[in-house]
Amino acid sequence: MTISTEDRATLISLARKTVAAMVTGDPLPCSAVAEGLLGETRGCFVTITNRGRLRGCIGTFHPNAPLGQMIVEMARSASHDPRFLMDPITPQELPELTIEVSVLSPLEKTDDPENLTVGEHGIYVVCRGQAGCYLPEVAEDQHWDAVQFLNSCCQHKAGLPRDAWRFPDAEVFLFTTEKFDS
Repeated sequence: MTISTEDRATLISLARKTVAAMVTGDPLPCSAVAEGLLGETRGCFVTITNRGRLRGCIGTFHPNAPLGQMIVEMARSASHDPRFLMDPITPQELPELTIEVSVLSPLEKTDDPENLTVGEHGIYVVCRGQAGCYLPEVAEDQHWDAVQFLNSCCQHKAGLPRDAWRFPDAEVFLFTTEKFDS
């Protein structure tokens, strides 16, 4: 998948305007465009950082609306990420924020998770009613191999035993992303 420069600009603009609206109390932007990529039902993540410090990251693998609308929804949620309730984004931070959008490929179930490509594949692990995910860059940023990536996702994101991805009732899905920021 290759996202056009125009679609990238539109998605980033929607996310940035949404974060600003959530912080200042202004009305949310409207995603009137429902054609092309923005009209597709695609999973996505919105990540907010301030000089490299995470301020929010929320996404979905199960979108229930066109991508343009999902970006607004994910940016809305990321701007009030529960991990930062005691340290919310302030209006003074808005000019310093980097907004990153990740558009996901469809999930593909794998029966051989250890053969994932570190840095290319993200993971979504589902087991015993719990789930966790990591975007592709997490393994590279942490210098993990595939097993460390899977173990950490199970333990720290899904609240499962480290090796739960090996359980017979576990499902591991791989995906790729196209990410861009501003």
